[in-house]
Formats: sequence, structure tokens, C-alpha cells
Amino acid sequence: MTDTIIDRRNFYINGAWVAPAEPNDFDVINPSTEQACAVISLGGEADTNAAVAAAKAAFPAWAETSKEERIALLEKLLEIYTARAGEMAEAISLEMGAPITLAQTQQVGAGLGHMKTTIRELQTFEFDRPLNDRNPDNAVLYEPVGVCAMITPWNWPMNQIVLKVAPALGVGCTMVLKPSEVAPLSGALFAEMIDQAGFPAGVFNMVQGDGPGVGTQLSGHPDVDMVSFTGSTRAGVAITKNAADTVKRVALELGGKGANIVFADADEKAVSRGVARVFNNSGQSCNAPTRMLVERDIYDQALEIAAQVAEKTAVDIAANEGRHIGPVVNETQWNKIQDLIESGEAEGARRLAGGTGRPEGHDAGYFVKPTVFADVTPDMRIYREEIFGPVLSIMPFDTEEEAVEIANDTNYGLTNYLQTSDNERAQRIARRLRSGMVEVNGLPRGANAPFGGYRQSGNGREGGEWGIEEFLEVKSVSGFYDVPAE
Repeated sequence: MTDTIIDRRNFYINGAWVAPAEPNDFDVINPSTEQACAVISLGGEADTNAAVAAAKAAFPAWAETSKEERIALLEKLLEIYTARAGEMAEAISLEMGAPITLAQTQQVGAGLGHMKTTIRELQTFEFDRPLNDRNPDNAVLYEPVGVCAMITPWNWPMNQIVLKVAPALGVGCTMVLKPSEVAPLSGALFAEMIDQAGFPAGVFNMVQGDGPGVGTQLSGHPDVDMVSFTGSTRAGVAITKNAADTVKRVALELGGKGANIVFADADEKAVSRGVARVFNNSGQSCNAPTRMLVERDIYDQALEIAAQVAEKTAVDIAANEGRHIGPVVNETQWNKIQDLIESGEAEGARRLAGGTGRPEGHDAGYFVKPTVFADVTPDMRIYREEIFGPVLSIMPFDTEEEAVEIANDTNYGLTNYLQTSDNERAQRIARRLRSGMVEVNGLPRGANAPFGGYRQSGNGREGGEWGIEEFLEVKSVSGFYDVPAE
């Protein structure tokens, strides 16, 4: 940990680091200490316009580069990212409170994995394809959508930046990235890596700013062809409305309120695994299984296990190595979580562990006690609202039908989880769950699997070939292939 205030006021526009048109300093707060650790400048309309203009000017030439050229630059970026992984982990840990061990592995590793997957998928991706055997002269061409605005969150910074930037670069788009102003250091470091890799000027641009400022300017900009946003459902709605006047493409990855259905025949680690999955990253994951539905035969046993896991979950500052959880990102989030914990108790949920206030030994920092509620019902706020903290709600069910009904009783639809040793049941329920993803028995989805949700969890998909197609337009051309007349 350093007491030095890091200066990250400059933006990366048209291949150079430039000062903001008008200074507008904003402190970046270390959530472990509540002290400023860096300063950025929030961009204004002149900065946004300059970045978009650079991306627009760079697009024609970049779109015409070969797939091989673009892959070679991505491979160079991957090499640099790998070499500077330690710096990236430190930046993420400092800015948003991920414990350094988690930052080094999961946080940095997510970006690394997505970059490798994108490169691998691009190598076999066909941008020009015959329509079908019945129309041998017809072609379907996949072409870059154009200038993309990318607005990314603070909770998994590299996961979301790389999921957007790598495929967009790989297909020939140009872009403007606005990282979260709450956790901007990793985005600035990533821009350094882009510059070091030698991408042409204007292909990638980065402007720091907040949602009402740069975010709004980008989503409504007439020269932006697509907005890719990850964040809250509330902000996603605002972006969609603002983008409507220019009829640009909008891809959204939003909130979640995942259910974890635990049947009596689940393996013995199902409950503890589910609790740990909620507490990971201090509960700040949109795909966390925050509603645990437990078959009544094992309900009491599950409550006991969940309480034990919560009590054993250590909480400590982000700079310390280890398997503890860190603070949540800022005071606003901390207050929101405290309010929701209070509401759970006031509305009649039975608290088994945790509660309001900071954990023992932490007088400063945005630390939250790992909290477990039992007997949660649909009329409670903790059942309905995305808490985005280390808070788990548990409720019983009696039948498969009831479990599915409870799981689908939400406005969200990102990830649901299922624990059972009955494979036919797993398949049956997976089909009925209204979510973009289902994880069965703790098995991870494949590295190139599509990530995204139903309903108010957003639209579109990121990752693998689906993430590549997200940044492409589809063009149908007759007479493209010279087919001899029979």
C-alpha cells in the first residue's frame, strides 16, 4: 500500500496522452482506508467529442486491416498484459478493494482468459460466408459495426473491459472506453498497454468520466454506432432511452438476483460452495447466487452450514494476502447494504450471521459483515433487490415446481444455480429457468460460453463467438461469388 496520490488526470485520445479540456478533479478512494489514493479528471463534452472524432477518423483504415494483422496486435497486447499482471492486480486491489490474492488470480485472470479466448475464436471465425447451397452466388458478410462506446463497471474491471475491447478490436471496430470513475486506475493502465502494443492512433481511446457526463455524451453521440454497457439496470434503462434518438445498437449486461436451488440429493459441499460464491469479491458480482432455495428435508442442516461459513469468512484490508474478503467499493454501497440488512430484520427475516455495522477490528474502511438470513419471503426487499454485498437470503421449498416458481419470481434473469445428483432433473429444471445462464453442481461454464441475461438483466451476449458477433453487422450480397451457369 502506498501513501502517494497517483495522478491519472490525462486521457488517451488519438494515440496520445492528453490533458482534459477543462480540469475537473475527482478523488479515487481506497475502500480499505477511506483515504484518497489517486486523482483523475472527469471529462467533459469537448473530451468526449475529441475521442469520438479520433475513433471515427481511424475506423475506415482499421476496418480494412486483415484479421491476421488484428490478431497479431491482440497477441502483442496479451504478452504485455501478462508481463504487467502484477501492476494490474495492485491497481484493481487499490481502487475497488479486491484482496490482492483475489486480484492477482480472479480479477486479472478474467481479463487474461477473455483475451486468450477471443484470439482463439477469431482464428477460426469466418467473416465471409456462402449463404447456402441453394444460392451459391450469395454471400453473408460480417463487418465491424463502427465506432463503439464502452462503459464499464468497477466490480470486475478487467473482466468487463477485455470482454468488450478485445472482440471489438479483433473485428475491426474503433472505440472510446469510459471506465468507472470509482475504479479508473485499471482502465488507465490498460490504455497504457494498448499504446505499448502499437495499435494505430484513434483505434482505442479512453476518457475518464461519470455516467451523467461522459456516459450520457457517448450514448447519445450521433457518431457512435454502438454502446456496450455493463452496470446497473437503472443506468441501462437511461442509456437505452438516450441512445434511441440515434437508433444505435445498445448491448446491456445488467443486474441479477440469482437463485441457487439445492435439492436434498445435492453433494455435501453444495451449501458451503453456494455461500462462498455469494461472498466472493465481497458480494459484488451481478451473477452471485444470492437467493438460496433449499429443499425442506435438509433446510435446517443447510442453515447451520451457511451460518458456519459466514462466521468463518474473514474480512480484512485489500492489501493483505490471503483468502479473506475485502471492503465493498465505497460509502454509497456500504450505506445501501446496511439499509438492506436493516430492512431484512425489520421485515421478519431470521438473521443467522452478520448484521449491520463494521466487523470487529475495523473502525475504518467500507467493510461489511458476511450476513445470512433465513426464512426470507417474496414480500421482503432482500428477496427482490440486488444487494451487491456479502448478504445471502435462504428460503425453503417443497416441490420442484415450487422451486422453479420461486427462482423465476424476479425481474432479473442473469444466472441461476442448481444442485442435484439427478441429471434428468437438472436438465428439466435448466430448461425452465428464465435466465441467460445456469450453472449445475458448481461446474464452471466453458471459457467461450456466452455471458448475458434475460429480462432486466440485459440483452446481447459477451464471450466466445457470441461476443465477437456482438460487434458485427450482417450484410447480405447477391452475385458475390462467380458461379458458372449450368
